Amino acid sequence: MKRLLILIGIALFLVACGGETAVSEAPVVEDVQVEATDVPAEEPVASNEPVTYAIGGEESVSRTYSIVAEESTASYLVDEEFFADALTKFNIQPGDVDVVGSTNDMSGELQLNFGNADLLESGSFVVNLVSLATDQNRRDNFIRDNHLESNRFPEAVFEAKSVSGMPDSYTEGETIAFDLLGDITIRDITKEVTFEVTAVLQDGRLTGVARLPITMSTFGIEPPNFANTLTVADEFVIQVEFTAVES
Repeated sequence: MKRLLILIGIALFLVACGGETAVSEAPVVEDVQVEATDVPAEEPVASNEPVTYAIGGEESVSRTYSIVAEESTASYLVDEEFFADALTKFNIQPGDVDVVGSTNDMSGELQLNFGNADLLESGSFVVNLVSLATDQNRRDNFIRDNHLESNRFPEAVFEAKSVSGMPDSYTEGETIAFDLLGDITIRDITKEVTFEVTAVLQDGRLTGVARLPITMSTFGIEPPNFANTLTVADEFVIQVEFTAVES
């Protein structure tokens, strides 16, 4: 009996040892180092601020702007008054008419220097007067042969000499007004005149309008006057709408 109890005890011990489960160790996780990636540097942001020039205080650098003919127009503006005979002769109703004769057959260039107090270095412009056209071919042909005589004197020439009325500084994109003094030659007669100019400079393009009130008699032209038909005012305006690009 005693022997049996010993055998049972040994069996229970073996069963207890066989039922134990091994505790597995947790895996060791190695430290993983994440490499830092380079962050691209921000590109510099271009400034949208317009350029400002101190006129007369900038470095002396000459800039040349050449006329773009297809974007420019030279015109004369004059008043005509038609009378009763104009209806029967020319089929034109009596009354006052604002006449405009225009051409884009022109050339020229302007040299500016922001180091100069008056900005101007030089300027020269030529207009083909023969190509001036209004809404009446009869009028245009008459002007070419008479009075203006553009068939004999085909060009009007302006030589710029100085600028007045400029501000102390100029910011691109601003429209400014100033006077442009120079010599104009029409029908071989040269007179000193002053154009009233409004202009703007931006992105290498100079655009604006120049106006000159003047009289025909200044150039020895007798204003047309046909009894009972029409009269033309002595006073007229030369107007140039211009576009010039930096060259």
